[in-house]
Amino acid sequence: MDVDGKSSSKGEEEKKKSAMVVILVGAPGSGKSTFCDRVMRVSTRTWVRICQDTIGNGKAGTKTQCLTSAAAALKDGKSVFIDRCNLDREQRADFVKLGNPQVDMHAVVLDLPAKLCISRSVKREGHEGNLQGGRAAAVVNRMLQKKELPKLSEGFSRITFCQSESDVQSAIDTYSALGPQNTLPSGSFGQKNPDAKVQLGIMKFLKKVDSPVNAVSKGDSLKDSVTTDKENDSSSIGREEVKGGEDLAFCSLESTSSFDNVPTLAFPPISTADFQFDLEKASDIIVEKVLEFVTKLGNARFVLVDLSSGSKILSLVRAKAGEKNIDSGKFLTFVGDITRLYSGGRLRCNVVANAANWRLKPEGGGVNAAIFSAAGPSLETATMERAGSLAPGKAVVVPLPSTSPLFCREGVTHVIHVLGPNMNPKRPNFLNKDYKKGCEVLREAYSALFEGFASIVKSQKTFYEEPTGKLGSVQLVSPVDFKIPRKNQFSNADQKTGATNGIDNAQNEKNNGSMSKAWGAWAQSLYRIATNPEKHKNDVMEISDDIVVVNDLYPKAKRHLLVLARYEGLDRLADVRKENLQLLRTMHDVGLKWAEKYLSEDKTLIFRLGYHSAPSMRQLHLHVISQDFDSKHLKNKKHWNSFNSAFFLDSVDVMEEIDKFGQATLKDEDILSMELRCHRCRSAHPNIPRLKSHIGNCSAPFPASLLQNGRLLFATGNGTNQ
Repeated sequence: MDVDGKSSSKGEEEKKKSAMVVILVGAPGSGKSTFCDRVMRVSTRTWVRICQDTIGNGKAGTKTQCLTSAAAALKDGKSVFIDRCNLDREQRADFVKLGNPQVDMHAVVLDLPAKLCISRSVKREGHEGNLQGGRAAAVVNRMLQKKELPKLSEGFSRITFCQSESDVQSAIDTYSALGPQNTLPSGSFGQKNPDAKVQLGIMKFLKKVDSPVNAVSKGDSLKDSVTTDKENDSSSIGREEVKGGEDLAFCSLESTSSFDNVPTLAFPPISTADFQFDLEKASDIIVEKVLEFVTKLGNARFVLVDLSSGSKILSLVRAKAGEKNIDSGKFLTFVGDITRLYSGGRLRCNVVANAANWRLKPEGGGVNAAIFSAAGPSLETATMERAGSLAPGKAVVVPLPSTSPLFCREGVTHVIHVLGPNMNPKRPNFLNKDYKKGCEVLREAYSALFEGFASIVKSQKTFYEEPTGKLGSVQLVSPVDFKIPRKNQFSNADQKTGATNGIDNAQNEKNNGSMSKAWGAWAQSLYRIATNPEKHKNDVMEISDDIVVVNDLYPKAKRHLLVLARYEGLDRLADVRKENLQLLRTMHDVGLKWAEKYLSEDKTLIFRLGYHSAPSMRQLHLHVISQDFDSKHLKNKKHWNSFNSAFFLDSVDVMEEIDKFGQATLKDEDILSMELRCHRCRSAHPNIPRLKSHIGNCSAPFPASLLQNGRLLFATGNGTNQ
């Protein structure tokens, strides 16, 4: 244990050592910006993207500005993507100098075919550097003639060569999986030119690169299975072992198809890390409690997860579970990141346990910080709605909002916060080696955790079904195949809302398909209001047989209200067909009425009416939103792009399209990751604060497309000045 402030300085030293600079090397159109965006959206590591096209307050800047910004980010302990072409050694040299013994210097080479880069550059619109159209082809061709592939001798510790889109995806997966303290093996990876000399590096701390550990299929899931890959085989990029302060390996389940629809709880060992609980005693209690609950939940499954392939707690639990003959199909151990079990290991877990602190805050490190970071700010908000603190031995179940990255990417519908006993004198509720009390509290903690999981299984049981029908005593229905019967309207007296917290299968939904989506409890709020508006009198602004009007709970502008349809089976726009056209017209007319009311009160406002292509809340609803976007609730890129991209479908266009084709053309959610652009002048901005500052002063006219067909609503006499 460090004392007298040494612990703090050591932490700062480790923070610096974990910093990383990744220089993207590639022609325009090779996908450098997309690479950065996709990693930054899901990574638990703090990344900063340095792009010369936007470095000057959203406009093109200089190389010097990029170097200054990169150095500042590294000083703060952040990792950096250098998003420039960097096609020759001279262009890379100054950025390579940012590296030092505390900073890893990497290059990712997007060496894709010239035809692909040119095609992308020519076709794209709204590019940050305005390199698009016919001019792009000549520029890309000229730049590629100067291409000089990077070498380790330039100062890189690692170079990854990507010569196909699958190579790029593997590299994205590799960097996305890095936690705040993880490093990667040194050397050159993926260079497929047979004449090129592959330069091997040495692992950090002189450790050998171990083979990934694979969790195996049912029947042998409590044993470790090791596979061996060639150290420099390009096909292994993205599956390489990630090294941190301890051995860490991501597992890949060989066959999980038979388990994809089984309710599954993934949980870390409680109290064994920072709370320093004895591992032998903890493993006894884990096995005892699993044995108690595993037979109560039919074919629901428990998965004990730890980061390290050399985890002692996993080894102890595996051995003791084997002695108790616990069904390996219902309980297994798994080596990997608990926040990336599906994307990193193909293991579907709809419920994840968090080893929380008593404040239920995203502070500290370990599992708690990782889960809060992976789930995004919506988890903290949802948690505070349930509880303000947590006592040792207790657990709290939190439905995860469907907007959470952990929900969308991993299929996690619930997080269960659980707090165990503490044997660390530096942490709250210290038990001073009282293991009699400690074991009692740990048993209570696991009981609370497993009981919470049981309540979720009970509420979700109608949302799972194997192709064979029943699994044990739990009747299951697949969230993809489950379809809600259509009815004309809600019966206020009879309709009830259940906590139908199924997994969001957004990845599998077709733009205009009729597949049903399972909605989490949080996402059912509008459905409950539409069903029983009389129970929400304080929130409802207008009620009729067809619609309910409410203010958006988290408005993204000065005025932002929702017109809800009161028809069963219309969960979202994908469910709407031509027979529902009159309802859409009614909703539009109601939205216009309210917009006109607000315009009469404030003539500076401008309104737009429309639908999200893939809403996060159940029940068809029309947004009526002012175009000032002046709101503390507008916090991120997804918020902005959901109202200022093709993802937002104007009400007038939706009605015309459904009248003509019988359904609306929906846009994929990937569009929400586009760059931030002003909805008036279309200028690009690096972040929300900069964008808000700009739109507060921007007086440019709206794009011509928005000024047509009644897509924008102005106060009388105000439209010609916008």
